Amino acid sequence: MSIVQQKFREQGPAFVDTRKRLVECQNVSVKYEVGIKREDIQSRIFDTLLRRRSKEPFWALRDVSFVGYAGDILGVIGSNGAGKTTLCKVISGLLRPDTGDIKVGGSVSALLSLGTGFNNQLSGRENIFLNGMMLGFSSRYIRDLFNEMVEFSGLGRFIEEPIKNYSSGMKARLGFSIAAMIEPEVLIIDEALSTGDLKFSEKAGEKLKHIIGASKTAIVVTHQMGFVEEHCTRALWIDNGTIGAAGPPNEVVGLYGEHTERTSKKTRIVHLCETQPSPGGYGVVKARNVGVKFSLMGNKNGDAGGSSKGKKIWGKTKGDFWALKDVNFTVNEGDVVGVIGANGAGKTTLCRVLSGILKPDQGDVSVDGDITALLSFGAGFNYQLTGRDNVYLNGLMLGIPKRKLKNVYGDIVEFSEIEKFMDQPVKNYSSGMRARLGFSIAAMLRPDVFIIDEALSVGDISFYEKASAKIQELMECAKAVIVVTHNMDFVETVCTRALWLDDGTIKYDGSPEKAIGTYRESVKISNK
Repeated sequence: MSIVQQKFREQGPAFVDTRKRLVECQNVSVKYEVGIKREDIQSRIFDTLLRRRSKEPFWALRDVSFVGYAGDILGVIGSNGAGKTTLCKVISGLLRPDTGDIKVGGSVSALLSLGTGFNNQLSGRENIFLNGMMLGFSSRYIRDLFNEMVEFSGLGRFIEEPIKNYSSGMKARLGFSIAAMIEPEVLIIDEALSTGDLKFSEKAGEKLKHIIGASKTAIVVTHQMGFVEEHCTRALWIDNGTIGAAGPPNEVVGLYGEHTERTSKKTRIVHLCETQPSPGGYGVVKARNVGVKFSLMGNKNGDAGGSSKGKKIWGKTKGDFWALKDVNFTVNEGDVVGVIGANGAGKTTLCRVLSGILKPDQGDVSVDGDITALLSFGAGFNYQLTGRDNVYLNGLMLGIPKRKLKNVYGDIVEFSEIEKFMDQPVKNYSSGMRARLGFSIAAMLRPDVFIIDEALSVGDISFYEKASAKIQELMECAKAVIVVTHNMDFVETVCTRALWLDDGTIKYDGSPEKAIGTYRESVKISNK
């Protein structure tokens, strides 16, 4: 019995919920073992070539029981590696439990991570049809919903562009729009809202309320406690594969917070203090009149789905689109710069330019020193390889000698706090675990300039604070840190400066507090 359930029982007779049961999970347990039948053919080949030995089984879930009722928005919370993603895979039918029973009464639409099921070479439009048909819907049905999906996503002029050009936030918008607009009996969202901007987070919350108003169920895995308290009707805290608490969101979030505080003290996580800029620093990163353009593909018919009934919702898109235009700024030594703005504002494009992945079409960028860029969750990871193998793979790709990687390997694993998963293939990791490992590798290499694009957004409360403290520590040896994030508390506390990007241009460069206030005010105005 959970702590919250026990508390309610002490208050009086148990309340019997007569609503329809759409998800029934009874004593469900799931275990992982490397090199056995649960692995796919490609993974078995890697196991053979690398001479991996089978490890002791790891139980990702242990005797998990709960009921999801019609009309519920169930917020699932817990630390990275607690078993939340595994639970979502069981409910959606991707994993069969080793023990226990799972019953789902109706159709399921699952968005299990950013870009899952997307083909990066295809356009957003093509991926809508691909995902819809993979969920069993006809092309006619998808065509009828197409306009609504694109309009809800807010991607408009980008819908004909290849997914590979999307930022993580844009992928999250599209994925949620596809899954939610189909309105299944059970909607599962695993961390896909973490990279959404302020406006889209509110929009998604209202859509979930609409879905459960039709007597359906939504299950949302998230580290955004404010979202759980504001939008969810119930909460479920998964702790080390078991249920730590279940009940009203405020109660469960409070218990999880108390638990995190206790464990944080045990691991000596440094509480954040406001970062102070180094006086008189010289320019480490300089951007002068930087512009980046993409040639939009457009749509021959000019309508949303090629249907004569479709209405134009993004106008003429064929031609050049400037993702960045006339961008000017200097990052000085000692700066921790927070880059904020809506999805599609140009933040990811800016990171790609600064890290040398993209060459600007106009202007120039200069960087004094070595750069390490963490541009997305698990970027550069081979999903068939283990976490251990990926540490060496990523390090070697960054030009780090194997001897040095051996010396820092223990520090990387210790900092990531996923030691028991290091011999598991990365494909079994949640997005939060991949973010933990990716950040730990990059941070331990101590670059001159560290660029982070949304890679902390899916970390749990404990690791978020630990990573933030690490960034402050890095400033003793690094020259500058640039972080793209939608976490305004992080920007106010850790960053010495903030850049607000909107529609490819810098709207404000300076005080974090003023940048955030101006950005929030613009969101309020646009929501009216």
